[in-house]
Amino acid sequence: MLRARRAVADRQVGPGPGVARDGHDADDPRTWDADTAVTVLYAAHWRRLVALAAEFTGETSTAEEVVQEAFVALHRRWRRLDDRASAVAYLRQAVVNGARDVLRHRAVADRRRPLPDPAPEGPEERAVRSAEHRLVLAALDGLPARQREVLVLRYSADLSEQDIAETLGISRGAVKTHAHRGLAALRAGLTRQEGTP
Repeated sequence: MLRARRAVADRQVGPGPGVARDGHDADDPRTWDADTAVTVLYAAHWRRLVALAAEFTGETSTAEEVVQEAFVALHRRWRRLDDRASAVAYLRQAVVNGARDVLRHRAVADRRRPLPDPAPEGPEERAVRSAEHRLVLAALDGLPARQREVLVLRYSADLSEQDIAETLGISRGAVKTHAHRGLAALRAGLTRQEGTP
């Protein structure tokens, strides 16, 4: 932890613009060592990656563990990483894969896991929105895994089709297909739920 603080301090009060005291170019990931890479990427991307993992797992604490493991894996693999400039894409893919592992483990442990309740939003006028949120979560939970992943990455993480394709290891055409089918199934599921008393 002390090393990470020093690295951040070195970049803040370094010898010149973009150059840390350790001689690394603070803006060029190709020159970073593993500690510097994790420190810089953690500061810049931790919250977004946790939010992404939480969309899959439904729990912030589990999402934080998934993201932490992704950063540990990045640190271990840093010297062998072919394209260090794409470290964020590596982290995002590691987070999605880690979230998949968590979901697979849950499915084996308990086939009928309860849906997480959305956080209470406050006054009574938000109760309707909370109920709608639960309906969307229920419909989303009923989708096949790949369609659910594409929709979460597209609408919650706000990723482009290309970023989703890279994250999931599928083609852009497959992303479009899964998104189209997922949205159609989501609409149908919500329509059925609205018609149920």
